[in-house]
Amino acid sequence: MTVTNRVALITGAGSGIGRETALLLAEQGAKIAALDLALDNAEETIRMIKEKGGEGISLKGDVSKRDDVFAAAAKTEEHFGRIDILVHCAGILFDCFIKKLTEEKWDQVMNINLKGTLFCIQAVQEAMTRQGYGRIVNLTSGAYLGNLGQAAYAASKAGVVSLTKTAAMELARYKITVNCVAPGLVETPMTAGMSPEAYEKLGKSIPLGRVGLPKDISHIILSLVADEADYTTGQVIHIDGGVTTGLRI
Repeated sequence: MTVTNRVALITGAGSGIGRETALLLAEQGAKIAALDLALDNAEETIRMIKEKGGEGISLKGDVSKRDDVFAAAAKTEEHFGRIDILVHCAGILFDCFIKKLTEEKWDQVMNINLKGTLFCIQAVQEAMTRQGYGRIVNLTSGAYLGNLGQAAYAASKAGVVSLTKTAAMELARYKITVNCVAPGLVETPMTAGMSPEAYEKLGKSIPLGRVGLPKDISHIILSLVADEADYTTGQVIHIDGGVTTGLRI
């Protein structure tokens, strides 16, 4: 899978799937712009990349703020001269039953997970259109199919799927592909608050018998952003150990 000398803007790159993806793409020869709300975390990702001989810059930004996202894209293009890849990993998870869901929490989840996805696509679209080349991968979640106690999160991630498919239609003429990956339960800071008992129980309920790791997701992302992936667009790739197959073991 070829990403050598490609420039990748990765949101949520300070931890979890975002960091793992940044490290993998850098290992494969890509230049990384690591964007995170916590600059210290983004800087640590870039430090890890440079230790292994890679190249990158760290950026601070809130994906729910249009100006932050566009500034990050502009700094990436200014530093590297182009933007070839967007991997949008930044997001939040909020559990709440519909009855108790407040407008404030609904808006917060939508602003970060869904509006943030729109801003990220818009921010890289012009550069990719000029180039006649681009790879965009958005993180959704298996929860977009509906999940108990996650009304806002599930709805936001369903929106990401629809937005991705629409963007794929609109940008295909410019040779820009747009896809989603939909992780199941993955060991990240977002899931770190779960009790060990609940974690173990959920892991056993997965057909492959374990919770996912960030590297399980990053390798699929690599396959979608590589030069060779020029005939795959508008797709949702589920990476969940078999949960959405309906398989029972």
